[in-house]
Amino acid sequence: MPMAVGVIETLGFPAVLAAADAMVKSAEVTIVYHDKAESGRFVVAVRGQVSEVQRSVTAGIEAGEETSGGEVITHYIVPNPPENVEFVLPIHFTEKTEPFRIV
Repeated sequence: MPMAVGVIETLGFPAVLAAADAMVKSAEVTIVYHDKAESGRFVVAVRGQVSEVQRSVTAGIEAGEETSGGEVITHYIVPNPPENVEFVLPIHFTEKTEPFRIV
């Protein structure tokens, strides 16, 4: 079954923390990637069914924007990334994330 990927980039750690928290609490998704992008920017990526990822990203955007001093810089959803994208980019499930995978 196709698994979508949703990504949010924020300015500041508190905003990405709030976004990630809201994302996993609002929908059946798994965080598969998080890191510092540059200049105080942070990124978090989730995987799940398309409708769940859409709901998750919406909640994450709202939470990130509501954070004091926080700002959501950009966001994007890929409904069904092809295998070559999954192979090259860090959006696949790993040993660390597999226990939290929602099927």
